[in-house]
Amino acid sequence: MEFIQNAWLFFQNQILGMQWLNTLIGKGLSALGLDVTGILGGSLQFFLYDVIKIFVLLSLLIFGISYIQSYFPPERTKKILGRFHGIWANILAALLGTVTPFCSCSSIPIFMGFTSAGLPIGVTFSFLISSPMVDLGSLVLLMSIFGARVAVVYVVLGLCIAVIGGTMLEKLKMERYVEDFIKNASHVEIQEGQLTRKDRIAYAKEQLLHTVKKVAPYIFLGVGIGAVIHNVIPQDWVESILGSNNPLAVILATLVGVPMYADIFGTIPVAESLLFKGAGLGTVLSFMMAVTTLSLPSMIMLKRAVKPRLLGMFITICTAGIVMVGYLFNIFQGILL
Repeated sequence: MEFIQNAWLFFQNQILGMQWLNTLIGKGLSALGLDVTGILGGSLQFFLYDVIKIFVLLSLLIFGISYIQSYFPPERTKKILGRFHGIWANILAALLGTVTPFCSCSSIPIFMGFTSAGLPIGVTFSFLISSPMVDLGSLVLLMSIFGARVAVVYVVLGLCIAVIGGTMLEKLKMERYVEDFIKNASHVEIQEGQLTRKDRIAYAKEQLLHTVKKVAPYIFLGVGIGAVIHNVIPQDWVESILGSNNPLAVILATLVGVPMYADIFGTIPVAESLLFKGAGLGTVLSFMMAVTTLSLPSMIMLKRAVKPRLLGMFITICTAGIVMVGYLFNIFQGILL
């Protein structure tokens, strides 16, 4: 048992966490005469380490997920979802959302296609919630920073928000608040072609390059902000605003995250630095969920497809779920970390 535990810790810290890279960068900067315990050296070490680590993990994840995704084109996904009904359809939609693009804006066009194809409104919203919030990339990257227990619980609770949120919208019969041009849109059944392994590899490479180009600015920005928080902002400031002693910290972090736009790879470095400075675990995870699920640009896009009442209900349900998850994580932080 001890061997298994040590092997897992090695995998988590050295393979996923790439702590060897952090040590190597620290030694390299020290050799160049920089003090890695100071503000400049420490910030540069944090920035280089996180950027390299995230891009390496991102590349491996996107390639693998895109290869899997090549087996689930939109037409096939519609057929699969159409075979299920009730809560099982919501669960399957939420699970399928984990192998789709990494940001909410990328998921909304797919959501529109599913809705116009006649899938139940609750099923399509379960997909829309889970896609940016709990993709497979978030699971692996969260494991590399916060550990396996936090990552798994985060994904499970995120899927719960997606399933419960979609089910509530369906029970409330909110389909009448979908814009008419979406409900009446014509769609053509496309015959699936047989992709070869070479085709799937080419598709995965294409998705890798496209996604890296799209998310790179947010990664640099997120890691830059994380480096400033990690090495410049005093710890007592963060603790006083976002620490466990502030009962409104989770709500504040959620509201701050809503108008922002980034993906999971850009928000995790910020969350990592906030946690290091004394913010509650649930507080930083609520911030991440709000940024990735309820960003202002994605809400503007979604407003084109649904009427204000449905949009408001969607935001309310997601915000309430995110806040509840944040408080749960803060309560059980001592057990999870």
